[in-house]
Amino acid sequence: MLVLGVDTATAAVTAVLAEVTDDDVRGLATEVTVAAQAHGERLAPAIEAVLTATGRTPADLVAVVAGTGPGPFTGLRVGLVTATALGQTLAIPTYDVCTLDALGAVAGAGRVLVATDARRKEIYWATYLDGVRQTGPAVARPAEVADGLAVDRAVGAGAVQYAENLGVPVADEPRYPVGTALVALAADRIRAGAPGETLVPRYLRRPDVTPAAAPKPVATR
Repeated sequence: MLVLGVDTATAAVTAVLAEVTDDDVRGLATEVTVAAQAHGERLAPAIEAVLTATGRTPADLVAVVAGTGPGPFTGLRVGLVTATALGQTLAIPTYDVCTLDALGAVAGAGRVLVATDARRKEIYWATYLDGVRQTGPAVARPAEVADGLAVDRAVGAGAVQYAENLGVPVADEPRYPVGTALVALAADRIRAGAPGETLVPRYLRRPDVTPAAAPKPVATR
């Protein structure tokens, strides 16, 4: 079964084409571009690139998996709108995976903190035990997360950025969600033919931009 995975919840724009078999998930092609302000411009070409690299077309897909954050409003929305549009156009299911889980799943054994950049001097974070999420996702300042933190190490771009504030060893990689891991986390649902899921973003806080207030009425005589 051929599955497309996408994630735009971090500075990385990720697209992966993977084959889901009865007992494995095999990555066929991956495109990752770190472009924090260009998700809208980079995702469609990335999807086209992974399809072209394998000689496949959208009609060959049986499902789309999308990282649903947490992440900043604008970038995250690009991936979810694109995945939803593909699912509806191709009449195939879409599946939801927490973006932090796609880092935690490949972070190795033990207790691990996964942290991505949430801007505003904050991180999106969660903790994992042997790849399984234990707490989070949540958003906070690094010093607040470090208070009472009981992990062996930390991974993710947010952990690298705020390593001095976390007080635990920080691995240089992985920094961004791993595309094949994203698909693997949805593999059981794909194999079972589970109903598609509405892709609901995990924003965790209000967007940076809010609608302008309605104009005040002007009194007339």
